[in-house]
Amino acid sequence: MGLEKILSVAGKPGLYKLITQTRTGFVAESLLDGKKISVGLRSNVSVLSEIAIYTLDEELPLRDVFLKIQEKENGEKTSVSHKDEKIKLEEYFFEVLPNYDEDRVYTSDIKKIIQWYNLLVENDLTDFSKEETKDTEKKEEKE
Repeated sequence: MGLEKILSVAGKPGLYKLITQTRTGFVAESLLDGKKISVGLRSNVSVLSEIAIYTLDEELPLRDVFLKIQEKENGEKTSVSHKDEKIKLEEYFFEVLPNYDEDRVYTSDIKKIIQWYNLLVENDLTDFSKEETKDTEKKEEKE
């Protein structure tokens, strides 16, 4: 499962896996405790595949940031916790993404990224490759 089915719901902790759509919104399952919730259309929901991080050059998709963290940590959880001090989090993020825009990427953003990455690793959802690439590969195999 790619990041296209992983959601962040405003006001709710952690991440959610999209299960199904309904007439009034959708049903999602928490990656923290496995509980299912119903989310209305008026809720502020972000799909992880649509989130990007500001760098000095461009906006880098969250998927690419996760890949850089995965490479640094050899597929394991991060060496820092999202609850660590601000300076420690910023140093870690600078190691992962040296050209991130320090004026537009806040410590709270870094905390979320680290927390989300660790949650995805815990739930074995670490396939951060692009979905389009998989579709292209399947088409090539058929030909």
